[in-house]
Amino acid sequence: MKKLSAVQLKQQALVFNVADTLEAQARKEIPGMLQCWFDVQYHQFPGSLLLRFQFENSASMQAAEPEIKKLAKALECSIIKKGSST
Repeated sequence: MKKLSAVQLKQQALVFNVADTLEAQARKEIPGMLQCWFDVQYHQFPGSLLLRFQFENSASMQAAEPEIKKLAKALECSIIKKGSST
């Protein structure tokens, strides 16, 4: 695996911070949400960022669908806010 550059390490720290915050928020607000994780290609950041959520069951996931747009907007705002402050 290729080592990350200093800029990519900074991006990774940003994404970890935002993903952890968003996961904690989602656990409080969305019943049945278990965890989240992300995948990103740092050379294509932020366009390649993919945040995934795991739910207890399909019923929990379907009930959370209305919240998905809110989570996506929160992620976008957090990335922009954190990115502009670094």
